[in-house]
Amino acid sequence: MATNADTLCGPNAGQLLRDARQRSGLTLRALAGRAGTSHTALAAYEAGRKTPGFGTLRRVLEACGFAMEVRLTPRIRERNGLERGDELVQVLRLADAFPVKGVPDRIQKPAFPG
Repeated sequence: MATNADTLCGPNAGQLLRDARQRSGLTLRALAGRAGTSHTALAAYEAGRKTPGFGTLRRVLEACGFAMEVRLTPRIRERNGLERGDELVQVLRLADAFPVKGVPDRIQKPAFPG
């Protein structure tokens, strides 16, 4: 049984499964055989009576010949209580505090004939 963490939110999972199955030209029974599930479960997913877990959704979509990619990218605005811009300012100030070695005070440009 799927837990809340494994369950997709919203009614779109069933429509996604139906679209994938129809695009692949498979019947409910044929898809059920490929995906290792029952056709009644697939019908319930498509009708929205049940919601598939993430693993189930991926397995059924792969049985239809589709790959599923899900990306969650956090939007980091703070870290350790600092705004990201403030953190950058602190890093740059710290870098300025360290002496630079091996760099002459004045960069000599090469002499070109001419």
